[in-house]
Amino acid sequence: MASAKNAFYAQSGGVTAVINATACAVIETARKNKKHINKVYAGRDGIIGALTENLIDTSAETPAAIAALKNTPGGAFGSCRYKLKSLEENRAEYERLIEVFAAHNIGYFFYNGGNDSADTAYKVSQLSGALGYDLKCIGVPKTVDNDLPITDNCPGFGSVAKYVATSMLEASLDVASMSTTSTKVFVMEVMGRHAGWIAAAGGLAAKKPGDPPQIILFPEVEFNQDAFLAKVEASVAKHGFCSIVVSEGVRNPDGSFLAEGGTVDAFGHKQLGGAAPVVAQIVQDNLKLKHHWAVADYLQRSARHVASKTDLEHAYAVGKAAVQYAVKGKNSVMPAIIRTSNSPYRWRIEPVELSRVANVEKTVPAGFISKDGFGITKKCRDYLTPLIKGEAPPPYKNGLPVYVKLKNKAVRKKLKQKFEV
Repeated sequence: MASAKNAFYAQSGGVTAVINATACAVIETARKNKKHINKVYAGRDGIIGALTENLIDTSAETPAAIAALKNTPGGAFGSCRYKLKSLEENRAEYERLIEVFAAHNIGYFFYNGGNDSADTAYKVSQLSGALGYDLKCIGVPKTVDNDLPITDNCPGFGSVAKYVATSMLEASLDVASMSTTSTKVFVMEVMGRHAGWIAAAGGLAAKKPGDPPQIILFPEVEFNQDAFLAKVEASVAKHGFCSIVVSEGVRNPDGSFLAEGGTVDAFGHKQLGGAAPVVAQIVQDNLKLKHHWAVADYLQRSARHVASKTDLEHAYAVGKAAVQYAVKGKNSVMPAIIRTSNSPYRWRIEPVELSRVANVEKTVPAGFISKDGFGITKKCRDYLTPLIKGEAPPPYKNGLPVYVKLKNKAVRKKLKQKFEV
C-alpha cells in the first residue's frame, strides 16, 4: 500500500455558524484514517493560504480543541473572498497550487465553500489530472444562501433560517406592542443576492395568514412599488403594523438592484448598499408612517447560540463523507444532502459530480412563493421547517458562550519562490 499523504482543507467565502463543524468532521475523520492521511493542513485565510504557502498544521491541536470547533462560529483558520480565474486566464495560479501541494506531499484537497469553490475544486482536479499529479479533489458544501444545486440544502443555511425566523418573530412582537402610538412598519434586511431562501425563511415566523412578516421581498420577484405600498397600507389598516423581510438582492423592473452601491467585490459581484433603508424610505416618502429598519448582516450567519441542530448534523456529515470519499479514491465530487422524507425529515449523503455543481445557482422556485409575490406557500414551509428544527446550544461560562481559538501552528515553508495575490 502506498504511504499516507497529507490533506489540505480550506474555508472559502462568507463563513457560517456551523462551518467549523465541517472542519471538525474533516479533521476527526482524517485522524481515523491514518493509513491514507498523515496530517491535515489548513489554508490560512482560505485558498490564499495554499497560493502563498501559508499552511496550518492541525495535528498540533488536541482532540478536545478540534471537537470544540463544533460549537464555534466563524472560520477557525480564516476564509477569503478570492476567486481564481479560469484555467485559460491564469493557469499559473492553478500550477502554483499543485506546486505547493507537491512540496508538502498533499494528496487530498477539501474545499469548503459555495458555487465558486466548487468550480475551483473542479478546475484543480482537471489540471492535476492533466499534469499527472495524484490529487483527490472534494468540494464540501457550505453557503448561507442555500443556492447550490442538487443538494437538498446547504450547511449553514438552516441556522441562518432559524435566526431570521426567530428575529422576525421577536421583533414583530415588539412592533405590535408599540404600534398604536409609535412604530407602524419594521423592515429587516437579510442576505441573498440572487436567491431568496433566507428571506423565505423569515416567513416561518407566521403561523396563520396575517401574522408577521406580512411582506417578504424576494430577488426572484420584480419589485412593484405600487403593489408593495398597497400591501403595507392594507396591513397597517388591518393589523396596526406591518413587518417586512427584504432580501439584499431585490431588483427593480429594469433589472437593477434596489440597493446597488456602484462598486464590485473580489468575486466581481456588485456591492449592494442596503435594501432595508431604501424600502423604509419608500414607505416614508409615500405613506408617512413611522418606521424602523435593521440589517441582520453578520449577525445572521454567526449566531451559533441559536443554531439549528439539523444544520449542525448536516455540516458534520458532509465533512465526514468528504474524507471517506477521498480515501476510497473518489475525485471531483461533492457530498450532497438528499432528502428522502419531509415528515419525519429523513436524509442521506450521496456524492455528486463537481461538474454538475460548479457555477450553478438554485433559486427559490415559483411554487414556493405566494401568488401575490409577498409570501411563502405551504410547499415552501414544508421544505424549510425541518431545516430549522432542533437546538444545539454551545457551552456557556459566566453567561457567555465558550468558543475555541486554535493555536494555528504554521507549517515550515519549502518553496523559495513567493506568490503574490
